[in-house]
Amino acid sequence: MRRGRCREPVEDSGRTRTRSQPGAQVGAWAGRTRDVRYERLVIQAGSNSFSVTLHPRLTVIAGVGPLEREGLAGELIGALGSSRSGVHAELQLDDGRHLAVFRPEGGRHRVVDIDRATDVSREFTTPEGRIDVLAHAGIDLRRARRRLRLGAADLATGTKGAALIRQLADVDQSRLWSAAEQLRRTDDHLQQVAEAVGSAPEDAAVIDKIEQRHQAFEAAQERHERFRAKSIGIAITGAVAAVPIAFFNRIAAFGPLFLASITVLISVVFRSLMERAARAEEEALAEAGAQSYLGFHLQRVNGLLASDQNRKRLMTAADEHNKAVAAWRTMAGDIQVDWAFEHREEILAAARLRRDITALGAMSATAPDADGDRTADLARVLVGRLAELRHLGADGESFPLILDEPFVGLDPGMKPSLLELLGNSAGSPQLILLTEDEEVASWARLEALTGALSIIEPAPEPAEPAPAPLPRRRISA
Repeated sequence: MRRGRCREPVEDSGRTRTRSQPGAQVGAWAGRTRDVRYERLVIQAGSNSFSVTLHPRLTVIAGVGPLEREGLAGELIGALGSSRSGVHAELQLDDGRHLAVFRPEGGRHRVVDIDRATDVSREFTTPEGRIDVLAHAGIDLRRARRRLRLGAADLATGTKGAALIRQLADVDQSRLWSAAEQLRRTDDHLQQVAEAVGSAPEDAAVIDKIEQRHQAFEAAQERHERFRAKSIGIAITGAVAAVPIAFFNRIAAFGPLFLASITVLISVVFRSLMERAARAEEEALAEAGAQSYLGFHLQRVNGLLASDQNRKRLMTAADEHNKAVAAWRTMAGDIQVDWAFEHREEILAAARLRRDITALGAMSATAPDADGDRTADLARVLVGRLAELRHLGADGESFPLILDEPFVGLDPGMKPSLLELLGNSAGSPQLILLTEDEEVASWARLEALTGALSIIEPAPEPAEPAPAPLPRRRISA
């Protein structure tokens, strides 16, 4: 792991631009810059650090699975917010200014002008006293999580907006919006609990996965112990019963002995399964810790796991949120609740229209218009999101876009043109593409040769070199 190169600040001697009231000058940097880009992201977990250097136009981080993508996206967006202790970011503004956002665990969060070596934290301090780059540009965390990240579901949603509005209009509106409000409440509560315990909502998924592995081991262990106790009794009973039976019929005595042998054998099998579950858990964690970001992320939540009270609070909030998500998906499927709120008036209008038509007895089952060219529709969604990100801030500030495996499930023939679109459009805003798709990684490797983008791929730790063979001795006759 590499250490961050952020330099310690020198207190500004009156040169730092201050704000008369925290939060009063939303987008105060707008007169000097429009584009905000990541240069580096440095994550600390105890004495270890994980560092990612990002290309100013497009960075492809390949070979990362769903949980790793979730964690990285959370770190990238959270680094611009106010709650990611242990996550530091170096930012480049298009006027050439370089800022470093320091968030030490248990220490004061700061923003430093790297070139001038001055503390400019007051420019980015909220009324609550937190360092928040997003709030400085008039963007709340909920909106940032929604707009700074684009996945396959967002692309699909964007290409069939009219059909989705009709789909939600068919649902009982009181139940639909009640579920939507509950989902938002539990999401806010989960965020608050995570901030209170010094964690993040994404950590709950990591903790849940660890506990699932441990529960699988405990279930195997309990099954083994329960059957072992019974098998001992059966084996002893079979062996004892075989003795008197043998006096009358030796062949019949083999029955209880066979039963006792089979019971012992099954007990051995259960023990083997238990040991295999334990080894699988240990090997998976060891492998993740040695080769992937997931292992590093596990180190970050290790302190949280050590606190049973914090773990229970976070998991309780996460469980309530998961139930609200399940209730929403029962009615709305994969439609994002934020998208539904953004189109609430259209959905309610469509529902009213449907009721009016039904009342007139003129209901017709008209099929939605088919997409003439799905690739063009997807491209339109991408271009629309890029255009939105170019002027996301209150004063037109641009922020990076995180692409979370956006092309999963697409026909291979559709990907080249969409990837070419990303390559040509990158830079304003900066793009970060997280993927485990080998086709996307192959495209990125070729494009990286031109310097138009960079690709980051996880590499296993090098194996120890094998000892050199001893020289053979020539034996003379």
